[in-house]
Amino acid sequence: MQSAHQIEKALREKLEGEVRFDRGSRILYSTDASNYRRIPIGVVIPRHEGDVEAAISIARENSTPILARGGGTSLAGQATSAGLVIDFSKYMKAIRKVDPGRRLAIVEPGVVQSDLNARLAQFDLFFAPDPTTKDRCSIGGMIGNNSCGAHSVAYGKTAENVESLDVLLYDGSRLSTGPDGALDSRPELRAKLHQLGLRHAELIRDRFPKIPRRVSGYNLDALLPENGFNLTQALVGSEGTLAITLAAELRLAKRPCRRAIVVMGFEDIFVAADQACWILEHRPDALEGFDGRLTEFVRVTGVHADSLRLLPSGGAFLIAEVSADSDSEVKARSAELRAQAQRTSGCTGTRVYADEVDQQAVWSLRESGLGASALIPGYPRTWPGAEDAAVAPDRLGGFLREFDALLKRASLEVASWYGHFGDGCVHSRINFDLFSADGIARFRSTMEQFAELVVRFGGSLSGEHGDGIARSELLPKMFGSELIDAFAEFKRIFDPDTRMNPGIIVDPIRLDSQLRIGPSYHATSTATHFDYRAEGGFAGAVLKCVGVGKCRKTNAGTMCPSYMATLEEEHSTRGRAHLLLEAMSGGLDASEDTVVYDAMDLCLACKGCKRECPASVDMARYRSEFLAGYFTRHRRPLSSLVFSQVHRLARLGSRAPRIANSVANAPLLGALIRRALGVHRERKLPALAPQTFQAWFAANHDGTIDSNHEVVLFADTFTNFFQPQVAIAAVRVLQRAGFRVSVPAADLCCGRPLYDLGMLSKAKGLLVRALEVLGPYAERGVPIVGLEPSCILTFRDELPGLIPDDPLAKLLAERSMLLEEFMVREALEFTPSTMQGRALVHGHCHQKAITGMSSELATLRRINGLRVAEIDAGCCGMAGAFGYQTDHFEVSQQIAQRVLLPAVRKADPETLIIADGFSCRSQIAQFCAGRRVLHLAEVLDLATTSVK
Repeated sequence: MQSAHQIEKALREKLEGEVRFDRGSRILYSTDASNYRRIPIGVVIPRHEGDVEAAISIARENSTPILARGGGTSLAGQATSAGLVIDFSKYMKAIRKVDPGRRLAIVEPGVVQSDLNARLAQFDLFFAPDPTTKDRCSIGGMIGNNSCGAHSVAYGKTAENVESLDVLLYDGSRLSTGPDGALDSRPELRAKLHQLGLRHAELIRDRFPKIPRRVSGYNLDALLPENGFNLTQALVGSEGTLAITLAAELRLAKRPCRRAIVVMGFEDIFVAADQACWILEHRPDALEGFDGRLTEFVRVTGVHADSLRLLPSGGAFLIAEVSADSDSEVKARSAELRAQAQRTSGCTGTRVYADEVDQQAVWSLRESGLGASALIPGYPRTWPGAEDAAVAPDRLGGFLREFDALLKRASLEVASWYGHFGDGCVHSRINFDLFSADGIARFRSTMEQFAELVVRFGGSLSGEHGDGIARSELLPKMFGSELIDAFAEFKRIFDPDTRMNPGIIVDPIRLDSQLRIGPSYHATSTATHFDYRAEGGFAGAVLKCVGVGKCRKTNAGTMCPSYMATLEEEHSTRGRAHLLLEAMSGGLDASEDTVVYDAMDLCLACKGCKRECPASVDMARYRSEFLAGYFTRHRRPLSSLVFSQVHRLARLGSRAPRIANSVANAPLLGALIRRALGVHRERKLPALAPQTFQAWFAANHDGTIDSNHEVVLFADTFTNFFQPQVAIAAVRVLQRAGFRVSVPAADLCCGRPLYDLGMLSKAKGLLVRALEVLGPYAERGVPIVGLEPSCILTFRDELPGLIPDDPLAKLLAERSMLLEEFMVREALEFTPSTMQGRALVHGHCHQKAITGMSSELATLRRINGLRVAEIDAGCCGMAGAFGYQTDHFEVSQQIAQRVLLPAVRKADPETLIIADGFSCRSQIAQFCAGRRVLHLAEVLDLATTSVK
């Protein structure tokens, strides 16, 4: 057997794909969404099947274990390994063929399910398994775990939706599992499998649970004669322990024409679970449940909190989805179900939603369960493990009651009950103590009792997420020793040397070993600038990342823009959180902190994760904290020192703006300046305005507006010095709306560039100064309105975190708002005139993360005749100084090109392009020359002629 270095060298010589044996990459792939951590020997990212075959060959020559990995969202630890990890998610994601007539598709294992379904939408088809992770989980991972999701009530598990597989074994041979000619090339293997199925047939029939969601163990029941010796189904759910999927032929379902959901409230989750049987008689496509604790967590975190208004009253909720070919039929079906619910004892209210937007909002509540219940301030930290049991639906209520009693006897509690109640599958995170030896002992004993309870109810330890490390050791309680021997024989047929993801299902790893956290866990405690007391310190805040990988989505939203561009794990929020925690807990030593810095370097501090991450991981804040410490040990680059002083430089330049602009953009001198600062040659530095906004206001504001309604307009750096026309428009709009506008003459800055670059002490100083000037206004109840989202929202987000115990800071945060928020809350009688046309709105990242876009859209829709559409473009890619830098230019351009730039270029010349962020407007101007981009204030100014 060669050394790791020799294996790496051999792989690099043979593969066209990427080979990574560095410490940072190995750490990135050491965890998934589970409690476990195993550092692999190395990582391979293959470009094609030949790379996979070469990697397997080299691994076999060195007796190296193999783990095939997709999105890394597994909850039970099966996506961790000490062997060689093969990541299919970056390159091997081709949809090779779609046959709409036969309703089949052939795909590579790295295809993300939502991407596949987006492609299939043109045929009114979809791949039906519907896990919560559908926007980032891969088809290969779904096959490995036999994924199910909300709609398995109607469409079954992944196993029932796969026609055939093209797989690679550890010995280098390839097999096709299709119904025609399956295993013709390996008759001896076919014979062994037939004999195995026949020999254990009666035991399989007797011991396998007769429930919809038996996912635990191997699917030996697929080998029985009555099931047609279905080798495809036998391999699905094997968690990478038998073979590697190179391609899969999937069965597709017809997309329902019309859907509606019936949302029902009940007294508690146990009563809700009791309803499953009668609701299933209505043949729903999905039947989901969650308790009131989940709604509490959503309210605290604010993630999807707007959707809470859609729920009826109750302490627990069920969502039943029905479908039909017509509006009338779906209306009749939902009305019938609702009527029976209203007659049911314990039902506290019902709602029916046929609108797709409302339906998605309700589904978002349910799908937030895992992340939302991980760590909520004021509640104990929770962990997976016993989160995935399934029983017969008619026994679910009784099972939950006894599960709850078991936890209480162990002095434990579940964060929230939620899951697929139509299939009897329940998810729960429990407040296990994984930091101490006693706590881990209790974790083990509870898991053992949990397994016995599941077996007593005729259920499956896993109803969806697989066995992994968490449950493989408990399988003998469920299946008995003879079937466990049959599982071992089944594995040996495919993997006689036990090199495929060893320790999972067969010869299991102990469930209380290989833990990410344990008695030896210790995170470095350092002084921080922000307040992390509610999270148990900085490390506790970073540990909020539970690994579900929502940051790996690429089809919608903002998080995570750099991952969307690079498809690199280190540039996801999850990857950065894992590296940062490793650095604090000793997984990386002090000399390796550049690994974390490199990952943070492409973080745009967009704050998308603050809103879109189910666990509300705030990587922008963690990044600032990290950089503050990092640059006490390393020299800051010149660009960082200069860009952090944009306010001071702009103030100096404003004294002679023509000269400053000429110098900055002079052919020779300007080029030297850009080179010294690392500014890309295609970037043009923003030009200072001939007159600042504050100067204009002092010269033009005569104080004649007779109004008792005062509003303070905060003159941020970018609006004041570079684009004062935006603030001038805002003054006119606010005055026309009947408000007396005040603009403090003091030179104020929120410190945004300092914050983004980790200069937190200096940023805090600027915030203290702003508090001195703006605080008295806040005390008098005067609203403070800002125009640049990244600046005014600093008072809402960073200020309370940096100055946590100052009541005035809290008050200023409460009184600070964006222009559109003010218009919606205060200017209720403001009515613009008619303005015919279309408008495309691009939201600033901080705007979307902290306030949302509803107020802006509502304000624009007051303009009669203006048809408004929001672009789901995510981040623009500029992010302050980020997009100007040569090292970031390509990524910045890729981020903008994903959705934003094509949408702008496609729009008619008459269409208004609206973007409130200075960076956003600059990015569009850079790549869409000649296209004018307006701020909301400018649009309102154009549309305002009178106020009723």
